[in-house]
Amino acid sequence: MTDAQHFTPREPATGSAAPVPPQASVPPQASVPPPAPAPAPLHATDSVLIPQDERDKLGLRLQQALSTFVESPRQAVEEADSLFDDAVRHLTETLTERRRTLRASWQGRQDTEAHTETQTEELRLALREYRESMERLLRI
Repeated sequence: MTDAQHFTPREPATGSAAPVPPQASVPPQASVPPPAPAPAPLHATDSVLIPQDERDKLGLRLQQALSTFVESPRQAVEEADSLFDDAVRHLTETLTERRRTLRASWQGRQDTEAHTETQTEELRLALREYRESMERLLRI
């Protein structure tokens, strides 16, 4: 290879040969299909614990409470306490509903020989849901 083939804009050209510009066009590649859309949530653990609009409202109220601290410290702290209660209440309601749904998915099933395989699969799915829910709680 000659120096001209290794020419980059930062290197001075050497010799009398003109630099070879980089390939201007890229050969066409086989068309790549667009990525498949994300699958729809398969289970309730994909839902958020506090919906975005509620988080936005709570966040706005918290910012307002923080901004009033200098003028009214007690009022700011009382508002923060109220916000915390609202967030805990919403979270508790969401988790209570989640527990109810999980329990309904496996409790009260009869264990008959014909349904053992189906029941085992339902129990496996329920256990997976419990595991995923617990993992989410532990990340809070």
